[in-house]
Amino acid sequence: MKKQRRKFDTSFKLEVVRMIKEQGLSVQHVSQSMNIGQSAIRRWAAQYESEQSGQRGIGNPLTAEQQRIRQLEQENRQLKMDVDILKKASAFFARELK
Repeated sequence: MKKQRRKFDTSFKLEVVRMIKEQGLSVQHVSQSMNIGQSAIRRWAAQYESEQSGQRGIGNPLTAEQQRIRQLEQENRQLKMDVDILKKASAFFARELK
């Protein structure tokens, strides 16, 4: 039987990373106590570090700032697509009026 992949929400990931960074617990200790793989915890910690330094992390953002940045980037892409559509429509109707 195939083992089902567990999913963790961003607040849980952030709490695990804070246990390591702020409380000084080891990755191995947190991994054993919470029954989470060490590689996942290390990946979350690396993502947190990259987001704190202003870089874009891999996967879903952990910090609120990065979540807001991703949301704004998505809105920006949508608005650019809308502008392109409006430009094409205005060019089409300008040709029809001639």
